[in-house]
Amino acid sequence: MVQVSEHTLSNGMKILIHEDHDVPNVAFYLFFKVGSRNERPGVTGISHFFEHMMFNGAKKYGPKQFDIQMEKAGGRNNAYTSRDVTVYTDWFPRSALELMFDMEADRIRDLSFDPKIVESERGVVSSERRTSVDNSPFGVLFEQLNATAYVAHPYQWPVIGWASDIESWTMDDLKAHYRMGYAPNNCVAVVSGDVTPAEVLALAKKYLEPIPRQEPPPPVRTVEPPQLGERRVEVRRPANLPMLMLSYHIGAARDPDFPVYEVIETLLTGGRSARLHQRLVEKEQLVLNVGGGVRPSLDPGQFLFNFQVRSGRQPAEVEKALYEELDRLSRETVPAEELQKSRNQILAGFYRQLKTIAGKANLVGSYEVFSGSWNQVNEAPARIEKVTAADVQRVAAKVFAPRNRTVATLIPEQRAEVKP
Repeated sequence: MVQVSEHTLSNGMKILIHEDHDVPNVAFYLFFKVGSRNERPGVTGISHFFEHMMFNGAKKYGPKQFDIQMEKAGGRNNAYTSRDVTVYTDWFPRSALELMFDMEADRIRDLSFDPKIVESERGVVSSERRTSVDNSPFGVLFEQLNATAYVAHPYQWPVIGWASDIESWTMDDLKAHYRMGYAPNNCVAVVSGDVTPAEVLALAKKYLEPIPRQEPPPPVRTVEPPQLGERRVEVRRPANLPMLMLSYHIGAARDPDFPVYEVIETLLTGGRSARLHQRLVEKEQLVLNVGGGVRPSLDPGQFLFNFQVRSGRQPAEVEKALYEELDRLSRETVPAEELQKSRNQILAGFYRQLKTIAGKANLVGSYEVFSGSWNQVNEAPARIEKVTAADVQRVAAKVFAPRNRTVATLIPEQRAEVKP
């Protein structure tokens, strides 16, 4: 059992504390409940932009000082942005605990908006988009898949943002998004490691509680309407080999069937012994690799598949084999041994995360945000164990219906020759 001490500061920030004295280190994770779903056309990508800006100086600790001071104290950090959240991750010796509270409070309360730094980071993000999307066959196909799979919900636009929006954010846009997204009452802070609840709470009250609460992001009211038929999108661009991606609509993280989605993911794509790898890679040699699966989301999400098609084979061959495997999953009972192996794979990955303070901080924060309570961490294994073969058949038949799928295909084109 993971034990957590839960507190809410007077400004609305939630503090979750887990004691683990095995090593004299601490993991400090801050989950801000703001991501690309909280954006709108014209300012897409702005949440991801702040992942960069938050390391570029505030009132007390200037440009680059967050990293410099942290490394001097023996720590390191990272961050990530998704459709639903922006998360900052700090790992450091317990001797740096107060420093980290001071630095985090500084950038949450008083982030600098120096115009030169804003333009510099705008250029960095534009470059990142060119590398990860515009110059990446995978990136451009994935972007087009999502833009086609969703017709109403904000999940349709990319987390990194559209290129024209990145170029166009105004200073007013940035300040409004920061004030909204980085409100303390829009944050869950998790501290895991060589600490006591009393000392963490004292530091939280000293550094974080004085930050005034703000209006959090308005609720996302748009509900994606049911898909009424297969959708297709084709991308033609220079590439070495064809690619195939598919999306099926599924429920959000709080959907009672989410554990079933995870088991189906493992049955189909969970390693070299999984069904799709065995058939498409090993037996029929249709593709070089198999990818995909599910991720927790605040709103109804996707079950994804992606394939790098082998030279000499066609995407249509891959589609045919995939549909046969999905149909088999809904028609035939999964053997008990195969089902238990999939459950065991999921649980092994789950318990591996629980071995480290960073893994526990990430799980505690993720379950708090996506499932409604950190204590869902303790209930997760039982939910996986309860998934039956009948559940797999029922959910596969519902999710993998042809009308529920979106298919994106990349067709390689020859690069235009540059004349001397």
